[in-house]
Amino acid sequence: MTRKVKLVFLLLLAACAAFLPQSEAQKKTADSPAQKIDDAALKKADARSGDWITHGRDYAETRFSPLKQINDANASELGLAWSFNTDTSRGLEATPIIVDGVMYTTGSWSIVFALDARTGKQLWKWDPQVPHSYGARACCDAVNRGVAVYKGKVYVGTLDGRLVALHAETGQLIWEVVTVDQAKQYTITGAPRVVKGKVIIGNGGGEYGMRGYVSAYDAANGKLAWRFFTVPGDPKEEVPAVMKPAMDKAAKTWTGEWWKLGGGGTVWDSLAYDPELDLLYVGTGNGSPWNQNVRSPGGGDNLYLSSILAIKPDTGALVWHYQTTPGDMWDFTATQHMILADLTINGQRRKTLMQAPKNGFFYVLDRATGELISAEAYVSVTWAKGVDKKTGRPIESPEHRYKDKTVVMQPGPLGGHNWQPMSFNPNTGLVYIPAQETGFAYGQERDFKYKDRGWNIGVDFALVKDMPAAIPTGHLLAWDPVAQKERWRVPYVVMWNGGTLTTAGNLVFQGTADGRFVVYSADKGAKLWQVNVGTGIIASPVTYEIDGIQYVSVMAGWGGAFALTGGSIGLPATPGRLLTFALNGKGQLEMFAAKPPKPPEPIELTASAEMIAKGGDLFAQYCAVCHGIAALGGGGVLPDLKYSSPATFNSFQKIVLDGALLGEGMPSFKQSLQAADVEAIRAFVISQRNGLTVKK
Repeated sequence: MTRKVKLVFLLLLAACAAFLPQSEAQKKTADSPAQKIDDAALKKADARSGDWITHGRDYAETRFSPLKQINDANASELGLAWSFNTDTSRGLEATPIIVDGVMYTTGSWSIVFALDARTGKQLWKWDPQVPHSYGARACCDAVNRGVAVYKGKVYVGTLDGRLVALHAETGQLIWEVVTVDQAKQYTITGAPRVVKGKVIIGNGGGEYGMRGYVSAYDAANGKLAWRFFTVPGDPKEEVPAVMKPAMDKAAKTWTGEWWKLGGGGTVWDSLAYDPELDLLYVGTGNGSPWNQNVRSPGGGDNLYLSSILAIKPDTGALVWHYQTTPGDMWDFTATQHMILADLTINGQRRKTLMQAPKNGFFYVLDRATGELISAEAYVSVTWAKGVDKKTGRPIESPEHRYKDKTVVMQPGPLGGHNWQPMSFNPNTGLVYIPAQETGFAYGQERDFKYKDRGWNIGVDFALVKDMPAAIPTGHLLAWDPVAQKERWRVPYVVMWNGGTLTTAGNLVFQGTADGRFVVYSADKGAKLWQVNVGTGIIASPVTYEIDGIQYVSVMAGWGGAFALTGGSIGLPATPGRLLTFALNGKGQLEMFAAKPPKPPEPIELTASAEMIAKGGDLFAQYCAVCHGIAALGGGGVLPDLKYSSPATFNSFQKIVLDGALLGEGMPSFKQSLQAADVEAIRAFVISQRNGLTVKK
C-alpha cells in the first residue's frame, strides 16, 4: 500500500468511526447522573440542595446544608438507616459525594466505593492497589479525604501520588497520571476539586523533606495544565514565566541552601474557589524541616510556607498571598479548611475568607485583596501575643524560636485546629470549629542530617517527655467571625474530634474521638441527640435528601496523626464503617467490645541504662510517629511494639534493616540505622514492656 493510499484509508476509517455506536462504557458515562455535574452545577450547588456535589458542599466550602426536615425539634428521633463496612481498620477521613441517589466515597489506601445512597448497597469498588510500603511515607496514616465528581467521571488522588479518573457509572479506569516523583517521599491524602474543567490536586510529604506544589490537570484527559510551586527551588533552575514574579519574590525570603532539604509548603488539603472573583484559594503547609535554624539558617519569612494563596485557575498565576506564620518553625500549617462568606463588618458588606489554622488565631481576610480584616486567638496561644492589625504579622514571643533550649508552648504541631473541617451557618452567623488545646516541647535536633527514611524535621522528638502531663483536650467551638468571639462551646475529654456539618434545621453534627455521633442546636449548643458508635470519628458528616427523606452520613474510623502517635483512648480496633441516619431509622448498630491487652510476659534484658536511653532517643526519632510516643502511652492505629511477640523481638534486625515486613508497610531503615542502633531501640522497647509488667 502506497503512502498516499494508506493516508486515504486512514481518513476513511476515521470518518466511519465517527458514526460507529458508542461503547457500552461510553454510553453509561453519557447517561450517568454524575454527567450533570458540570461547571454550572458546581457554581450553583444550592440548586441541588438534596445532593452534596463537591467536597465542602459548595465552592465556598461552607459545609452548610439548606435541608431542614431534620431539625432542632425532631433530631431526637434519629436512628440508623443503614451502614456499610469498608473492610479497613485504618483512619477514615473522607467526605462522601452524593449525586442523584449515588454516593461516592473513599476508604483507607485510596479505595473508592460507589453506593446506593438509599440503602448502602455497593454498586462498584475500585482499588488502586497502593503498595503498603506507602503507609510508612504518609506522615499521618493511610487516609484519603474523598473524591470529586465532574461530567460523568469520579476523580481521586491515591496515596502513591497518582490522580485517577473513573467512570462514575461503572468504576472503570478512564485515565491516570503520576503527579509526583514516586522515588521521593511524596503522598496524596487530600480530595481533589474541579474548577473550570481542571482537576486541582496537591500532595503531602513535608515531614520527609519534600517541596510542595499544587497542580491543575485537564479533567477530560489528565493533561497537566499548570503547576505552582509553593517554595522556590534551586536558583539555577529555570522558572516558567507565569511563576517567575512569585518565585523571585519568595527567593528573597530564604537563606542558605534550603532546596537541598525540600523546603516544605505542601498543599495536602485546603482549597476553595470564588467564581465571581475567579480566584482559587490554596492553603499551604509547614516548613521542611520544621526547624528554621536548619532549613533557612539566616531566618526570613520563607514564602510561601503557612500561607493562603489566591491563584488564577486558568494559568496558575499568583494574585495575592497572606502568610499566617512567617518563618514557621512549629509545623503551623495553613492547610486547614478555608470558608468563603459575605459578612457585614462595621456596617460594610465584605467578601471574606475565614480560616482557623494550626497556629491558634482565627483569620478573617478580604478574599479579593488578601487584606487582613481581623485575627484573634480562638484557643490558648503562648508563642505570640496577638496579630498586628496593620502589618498582618503575628507579634511573636521571641523565646519560642528554640535553638539552644527546649521550649514548651501552645499550640503544638497538632494545632488549635487540625485538618478536620469546620462549617459556617449563615443563619446563626457562627463558625463551628473542632478546636483543641494542645502543647508541645520543641528543641533542636542534635547534629541534624537528612534521612532517606524517617522524618526530617530538625526537632528532637525525645523531648516529648518534657511535655505537660495533662492529656490534650478538645471542644466544639461556636465562633462569631464578625465579633471575633466565642459564643458557646461543648467540652470533650480528649482532642482529635471530627469535622462539623451545620444545617438550616438549626443543627450542628459532629463525631467525637471517644466514639459518639452527636447533634447540637446551632444557636445555643444544646445537645439534642447522640449515639455511641464504638469507634472514634474524625471525618465530617454530610446530609442529603432522596424521595423526600433527609439522611445524614459519616465515615466512622479512628486514625490520623493523633491516633498514630498514641491516641488509642481505650477504644477497640474496629472495622471502618460508613453510618447513615434518618428520622425513625430502624437499623441496628453493631457494637464492638473493647479488649484490653493482656500484660505482656517480661523479656530478659541486660542492656545498660546508657544503651536504653540511646534507644529511646532513636525510637523517638524514627519510630514514634507510627508506633506511638511512649509519653502518651504508645500505640494507636498501628501496633504498640511493647506488646510484640518474643519472635518479633528476635527478628528486630531483619524487620528494621532487611525489610522483612515491607509488604505489610514496614520499610527498611538500612540507609539510616546501624545494627547497634536497632539493638538499642529493641532494648528500649523491651524496657517499656517490662515496665508494664512491673506496674501490673
